[in-house]
Amino acid sequence: MNELQGAGVALVTPFHADGTVDYDTLGNLIDYQIEGGIDYLVSLGTTGETATLNPDERKKVWEFTSKHVNKRIPLVAGIGGNNTFEIVEQIKNFKVLDYIAILSVSPYYNKPIQEGIYQHYKAIAEVSKLPIILYNVPGRTGSNMSPATTVRLAKDFKNIVATKEASGNFSQFSEILRDKPKDFLLISGDDPVTLPMMAMGAAGIISVVGNAYPTKVSALAHLCSEGNFDEARAIHLELLNMIDLCFIEGNPAGVKYILEKKGIGKDYVRLPLVPVSSKTKEAIDAEMQLLG
Repeated sequence: MNELQGAGVALVTPFHADGTVDYDTLGNLIDYQIEGGIDYLVSLGTTGETATLNPDERKKVWEFTSKHVNKRIPLVAGIGGNNTFEIVEQIKNFKVLDYIAILSVSPYYNKPIQEGIYQHYKAIAEVSKLPIILYNVPGRTGSNMSPATTVRLAKDFKNIVATKEASGNFSQFSEILRDKPKDFLLISGDDPVTLPMMAMGAAGIISVVGNAYPTKVSALAHLCSEGNFDEARAIHLELLNMIDLCFIEGNPAGVKYILEKKGIGKDYVRLPLVPVSSKTKEAIDAEMQLLG
């Protein structure tokens, strides 16, 4: 899918002090991404604190995002979890207009074996009207989707079109690239490895730090796509410290604080997440001065 090439951003979900969704800020954030050259947006991925939103809130966020984007760039919906039956029902009943694909995280906590992961995605693929992007993030789920399982799914189901890989395992990336069907896409799920993964042949990034620095992240991905790794490397190195600070006390607490400093909403998160500490805020402030 050409729409999944380049720089995608996993949008944060802005909140008010009372915990309700801040739609005014969400609209401003969406515009900021589009103006910054981002190629597509993911609504309610894990960075969107989706696990803390109820079904009605999720539906309203998807609908608002679709309406506000107004077909300016492609949209991907995040629908995933560890209850296969529930996720199948959610995907079967997903009818929000203008989304081009569904990003579905591998089941967390249950720690299924590879056959369980395969059967989970098989059940999803068999009911989904939209293409599916697999999402492997072992640091959050507690289990790794092996390259063999990824490739098996890619070969068995034509509507499984990509994987967002956040395992940090370059041997695993290499195996996927070697064995995957021609049109199946490998997408980086970790900001700090965007450049090396794209140098290997990945299609792009689904970014967290791009919420705050869309122009830099889009430039990095586009330069990599063009094979201009010298200029891409400069942006890659420039962002490394800030990327670390985004995750040091939990995602999306760090990037929400950066957005607040940029005048885009407040750094409110829902429990069990909490805002970053004063020490981390000071470090972010200093790094923002360097980045300009």
